Amino acid sequence: MEILTEAVKLFIGRKEILKGIDFKLRPKEFVGIIGPNGSGKSTFLKCVYRVMKPTDGAIIFDGRRLDELSYRESALKLAVVAQHNFYSFDFSVLDVVLMGRSPHKKILERDNLEDFKIARTALKTVGLEDFEERNFSTLSGGEQQRVILARALTQQTECLVLDEPTNHLDIKYQLQIMDIVKGLDLTVVAAIHDLNIAAMYCDRLVAIDAGTVVGMGTPQELLTEKFIYDMYGVESKINHEAETGRMNIVYLPQHWK
Repeated sequence: MEILTEAVKLFIGRKEILKGIDFKLRPKEFVGIIGPNGSGKSTFLKCVYRVMKPTDGAIIFDGRRLDELSYRESALKLAVVAQHNFYSFDFSVLDVVLMGRSPHKKILERDNLEDFKIARTALKTVGLEDFEERNFSTLSGGEQQRVILARALTQQTECLVLDEPTNHLDIKYQLQIMDIVKGLDLTVVAAIHDLNIAAMYCDRLVAIDAGTVVGMGTPQELLTEKFIYDMYGVESKINHEAETGRMNIVYLPQHWK
């Protein structure tokens, strides 16, 4: 699936939040959206997955304008895993995952054997096949977020949007979620605040600051010490492994000077 945005703008009242975002996501690409808090990266993704509506500009899915698609049609193309919160759903894990089948159903249509098979396959993909009868609200934050990912997978879309999905999770669960997503062979766009995670998992990065695209490229191309300082105001040192070329960003606090 391909997503294209052209000069996307968003005003909230008189304040311009997005100032003309041009963006392209190619099939099977994993693109990270980076930027400081309040830069507009999550707001931009909310426009893509239709929680917010742009004031101007176009968002295009596979050659069709998003505003020409029904919500059901766009839900069959794109699934979302949003920022983690501690949900209090009073449902079983399997019931939560089955919610992802709703775009495929007619009004009041009941889940069938195929729906249950798809849901259980999704739970197996995220490593929670033994959790289907557990009450969702009793799970840990990392387990809940994997269930939400499984729910997104039951939509069976070509594209997955991750809107800071690992926020508030400890490092074990951050890596768990990102490892699962990386192995899915889907088209992925993700808002990521941790630059090391962005460098580990993304094919390409798009940097947004103050509602404007200020840089794009591979992690190795974009994430230089100068760029990080200019965007975040933080000194850093970037190390590259000799054998693999993998990069690691070390931040240099003021008190080290």
